Order: sequence, then C-alpha cells, then structure tokens
Amino acid sequence: MVDRHARADRLCSCEAAVTHAELQALLADQGGRRYYREMEGLAVDTAQLAAALDAACTTHTRAWLKICARCGLCAANCAFYLAGRDPRMIPAYKVRSTLGEMLRRKGRVDTAFMIRAMDVAWGRCTCCNRCGLYCPMGIDTGVLISVLRGILFEQGFVPWEMKIGSAMHRVFGAQMDVSDEEWIETCAWLEEEYQDIWPGLRLPMDQTSANILYVLNAREVKYYPQDVAAAAMLFQLAGENWTMTGQGWDSTSLSWFAGDFEGCGQNVRRVYDAVERLRPARVVGTECGHAYRATVVEGPYWAGRTDGSTPAPFLHYVEWLAEALRTGRLAVDPAKKIKRPVTVQDACNYVRGGGLGRYTREVVSHIAEDVREMPECPDHAFCCGGGGGLNGIGRYRAGRDEVMRVKYGQIRATGAEIVIAPCHNCWDALRDMMHACQEQNITWSLLKPLVLGCVQLPPGVNAEACGGL
Repeated sequence: MVDRHARADRLCSCEAAVTHAELQALLADQGGRRYYREMEGLAVDTAQLAAALDAACTTHTRAWLKICARCGLCAANCAFYLAGRDPRMIPAYKVRSTLGEMLRRKGRVDTAFMIRAMDVAWGRCTCCNRCGLYCPMGIDTGVLISVLRGILFEQGFVPWEMKIGSAMHRVFGAQMDVSDEEWIETCAWLEEEYQDIWPGLRLPMDQTSANILYVLNAREVKYYPQDVAAAAMLFQLAGENWTMTGQGWDSTSLSWFAGDFEGCGQNVRRVYDAVERLRPARVVGTECGHAYRATVVEGPYWAGRTDGSTPAPFLHYVEWLAEALRTGRLAVDPAKKIKRPVTVQDACNYVRGGGLGRYTREVVSHIAEDVREMPECPDHAFCCGGGGGLNGIGRYRAGRDEVMRVKYGQIRATGAEIVIAPCHNCWDALRDMMHACQEQNITWSLLKPLVLGCVQLPPGVNAEACGGL
C-alpha cells in the first residue's frame, strides 16, 4: 500500500483535486485506467474512517440501519432491482452491506471492501429516493447512499469522472472547463449570432435590482448554447427585467454527485454571493433537476444558512414558464400547439425532491394537445436511469443501460412520440436510452424549444428558426 496522502505523482488519493495541473492530469488519463490501478493500492485510513462514520452517522441514521423490516417494498420499487431481479440490487441490502457493514466493523475495512462500496454507491443507485416513498419504516435509502458517498470521497474511493467533476467546480467554478471570461464572451457572441433570428436580442449581464437573475447549467454554455439564447428570447418576449451574472452563474453541483460536500458549500456560496451582490427580486434556475435541489433544497445548509432559506426566492424554470403562460405574458398560438402525442419525464430532484411536478403539467397543457401520462407520475415516477452522476461514469455504463429499460418500457407503453424532459440530466439519459434500445421513432426535448415553437412571436422574428432551437 502507498501513502494515501501522496499527490505529487498520483491521480488517486484521498485529497480533492484543487489545481488546474491536477485536473489536467486526471483528464489526460483516458478512461481512468491509471486512476483505477492506483486505487487498488490505496490504503484505507481506518482511524479516520471510524471518526468520519461517527460524525456522519447520526442517531437517526443508525436507527434507519437497525429498523429495516426486510419487507421487500424497497426492492419492488427500485429500477435497479426490477431490471434483473438481482437480490444484490435490493436497496436495503445495498446500504446494509456497505455503510451498515462499515459501522459494524467500526471502520476496520480494507481496500477491496471500499472499492466494492464505491461500485454500489455510484453504480447501483442514483439516489432517486423512490424506494423511500414506499418504506413503511420511513427509511430514506437515497440519503444513506449520499452519506456513504461522502465517506468514500474523503478516503479517495470515488469514480474517476466524479473526481473530475469535483475538480472542475473547484478550479473553474463550474462543472465544465468554462471560465467566467469565456462565459461572458459566449453571451456576447450569442447576442451577435442571433440578431438575424431575433433582432434586438439582449443577454444582460450583472444588472443590479433586476426582477430575475437567471442561473444555469455549464453544459448549456459548452454544448448547447442555443439553450441560453432560447431562455433570453422567452424572458424578452415576456417583458421581464432580467440579468445573468459573470460570477456564480453555474448552479449545478457535480460535487454533490461526487460526495464532495466541502465543494458543495463552495459552489452554492458562489451563487448566493451573486444574488447578494446583484439583489434580484427572484432567481430562476434553468431546466436542471439537481441544480434546483443543490441551490434551493440542500444549498442553504451547505452554505451555512441554518434557517434553510435562500438569499432570494428561487424558482425552477418550469415554475417561471407556468407563471408566464398563466398570466398571459407568454401567449400560445393555438394553431402551433403540438399535435403529436407527448409524455413527461419527471426529474427526481425537482419533482420528488421539490414537489414541482404540477408546474410541468401546467406548461405542457398549454402547448400540447395529446398528453399521455406514464404510471405513478409525477411524484412516484421512476428515475430516467442516469441520475446521481451515473450518466457520466463509464465504469457502470453497461449496467446503466439495462436499468434504463425500466423507464423505456413505460415510455413505449404510452404510445408517445415526444418525451418532454425539463432537466439536462434526463435529456442526456433519454438520448442514451433511445440509442441503447435502438429506438428511432421517439424524440425528446427540453421545454424551451417547444414553448418557443408554440408562442406568438413579435414581428421581425424568424419564427421557423426559433422553433428549431
């Protein structure tokens, strides 16, 4: 075994990657091959592990681990179990064989055990919390797996991609390698690029006392900049006094997926600092489930705000769209409404975790004529199969693709031709799902382009181009 704190020439250690050089070294390790080889030689600091277990596992947590009645209801409501009926996928077993076993042994476990625990924590659970809805004892397995992830991260047993995600936030202040300067330049480019489609389009930056501060997902900036332009068009069409910020603009938290809870606090404080600096009346976050939960539900506590409140009211984008359509600030042209059958994918983190499923339905009722619900939606919906970071972890790709078939079967059963998914993680999962299932007749979309294709647009705007964003 090697010194677990050594970092000079190692990719896998118990320390978070915090410098640009450390991040680049991780990125250069294609597929994490060297990283995982080093992990096999990473020693477990059993004394530190025992202390971490004592600190993280409260009386409530320990009670959950003891009172499981082994009734099997969690199994019947877990997509991982239903995909193959493997008893190792039963949520209660996943927790008891990892976190519960660590506690039983008082932290005296070896490297092989920690790697197996890592594979469970990230490869066999998306922390969707669906099983917890059905547990008669009130055990929240998603929370317990999240605790397990935090303990594993502190020891260095975290998937390669999640280590990179944590480092991205620490180095760039965003989940992608997009600097604040590049973000601001992208907005200036978008203003110029879309003048032919939407004359006079503005993407305001760092305006104080606006009605809305818009925060987003760095994936949009790097891979889907048209989504940023679509948000600007809808805000402008609705007559909003809105702004974005040059610092603290990414509200996502791959740190949370990684179990890097120190990083979680850093991420959300950047966003809150922007809110306090610009003093908006409200904050609207983009179509991203975990970004909503990270800034609105968990974020106040990570930031040390013990009252659990955000520094200004926060809305998920579906809430703002529902309000704008309800009040007539966005008006739908009946002739443009979607005629093809649609269904809705409910993102776990803002629906089950935030209770916002009704707003998605309100929006969809304005723009679609044939809406077909999947079973148990919205609050009891199955995860897309890629949540909790699982989308991006190559080590578990084959298992993820099998789990996705549970959701795919529900989508197919509706007969829908379009799946509306107001969450980038779900959007990515649906893309991979359709590829894995060789499905060519079902498309998927965020809400912004669909709404733009249905609303009444002002003279001079290229309606056809807007609908194709």
